[in-house]
Amino acid sequence: MMNDQEISSDKLSSKVNALIIIDIQEKIIRPIFNKDSIIKNIKKLLSPIAEFRKFEKMEFSLAKLEDFLKELKDKKITNLIVCGIETHICIQQTVLDCLQKGFEVILISDSMGSRNRVDHEIALQRMTQSGAILTTTESIIFELCKTADRKEFKEIRNIIMS
Repeated sequence: MMNDQEISSDKLSSKVNALIIIDIQEKIIRPIFNKDSIIKNIKKLLSPIAEFRKFEKMEFSLAKLEDFLKELKDKKITNLIVCGIETHICIQQTVLDCLQKGFEVILISDSMGSRNRVDHEIALQRMTQSGAILTTTESIIFELCKTADRKEFKEIRNIIMS
């Protein structure tokens, strides 16, 4: 049986997932707590991805952009795997809005951050209490991989070990 904080591995197929990287910008990342580790983990997540789309925004919530929502709908995306900065501002507002719109949201806790650790921690608590699922970079990569029998497994293992 699945509780509110678990997601079935069957749901995590590449056909329904989108990796959402929020506000990784040089001008705002400098004061982020643990930024080097966050950047390293986001690079691990990006390694196997062939294409991505960039959305410009002024709203804190990405879910306020019609183009973003249309892209998700057109691609039949149901699961949002979220990372970036800042956890308590743009990530939190995006996640809460996306949860309200019916998306499954997976938070990659070690691939996101804020200037202050307490803001990061409280935002994670608020988002998980609202229905988001908390995980780590390594955990989500292996969960998406599913098996060591995949032809990509060696490459994935090398990404994790780097």
